[in-house]
Amino acid sequence: MSEFSLYEIALTLIDNVGSVTAKQLISYSGSAEAVFKLTEGKLLKIPQVGIYTGKAIVQQGTEALKQAEKIIEQAIKNEVKILNYYDAQYPSRLKSLYDSPLILYYKGVANLNHPKMIGIVGTREATDYGKTITEQIVEGLRSHNPLIISGLAYGIDVMAHRASLKHQLGTIGVMASGLDIIYPLTHQKIAWQMAEENGGLLSENPFGTKPDAMRFPARNRIIAGLADALIVVEAKSKGGALITAEFANNYHKDVFAVPGNLTQKSSEGCNWLIRNHQANLFTSVIDLEYYLKWDASKPSASPQMQLNFAELGLSTSEKQIWEALKNAPANTMTLDEIGTRLQMSVAQINADLLNLELLGLIKALPGKKFGLV
Repeated sequence: MSEFSLYEIALTLIDNVGSVTAKQLISYSGSAEAVFKLTEGKLLKIPQVGIYTGKAIVQQGTEALKQAEKIIEQAIKNEVKILNYYDAQYPSRLKSLYDSPLILYYKGVANLNHPKMIGIVGTREATDYGKTITEQIVEGLRSHNPLIISGLAYGIDVMAHRASLKHQLGTIGVMASGLDIIYPLTHQKIAWQMAEENGGLLSENPFGTKPDAMRFPARNRIIAGLADALIVVEAKSKGGALITAEFANNYHKDVFAVPGNLTQKSSEGCNWLIRNHQANLFTSVIDLEYYLKWDASKPSASPQMQLNFAELGLSTSEKQIWEALKNAPANTMTLDEIGTRLQMSVAQINADLLNLELLGLIKALPGKKFGLV
């Protein structure tokens, strides 16, 4: 746990300071600690900080820091990890997202930077068809050993978690509440089983936070952000699964939907996603393998390849991009992820990617991603 987490946690406890504003404050101030030392006048000079936010930071700062201390004590007592955006252990897939949480609370054993992560979501009112398909999807993924991400809700979500445990795959439940409030309560047993075996529980909300309706869309963005691809098994015409799919599309993630019976309300959302080109048709794990290139053999980088960089005439920035891809989960990254990781301009990255592609060192992939050849 970072020694600076106290101030990051405190920022998230102040009224009207969301993840985007919090990171803006830290960026302009130099650190989270420095934010609490600024006067109201100086706070108001920071872009996106209005009068209400500036006053809230000044007036609530002392109390927020006291609450943050209690949260840290409770986290240590309950063996909960607190990851702030600037920690090395923070999920790399979330770091490039503009609205990624400043703070994450995590209880579990699974690696949040697992090489392969798949989101599976759907309606709370799952049919037997949906449950069967979810089981088949998870079973079909076994050979790839991905980490399964879902929302611990009734229906498709909990079915994905149960199937993952059954087939010995790691699974993460992203929660709309604090980690001390399991919702729904009937899933408490499986939640702790996930945390103790090969999965975990994850939330951006501090202890004591209730699962209010407004927190579920925020929870859904984390599911979408963590996943390399999102599979919507069953969904009604409106609901959380479609919101998660929208986030995933905005994040340039691969989205899949399982087609369903035209007379079933639980399939209206999936059929709509496919019809409106918001999701790829999912018929089997083979579809996923094709889009994510999991079925293609990838030779590992050898020392000789490293030594040939000079002969290839690569610039420093081109080599940095190649190295970033080599160290990334599944050896793939989006342009935004590369920019965030290396702090390069979009123009520079595009030029370097084109040259690397012409040299046969990388290739463009579906979902606006790039990967090693």
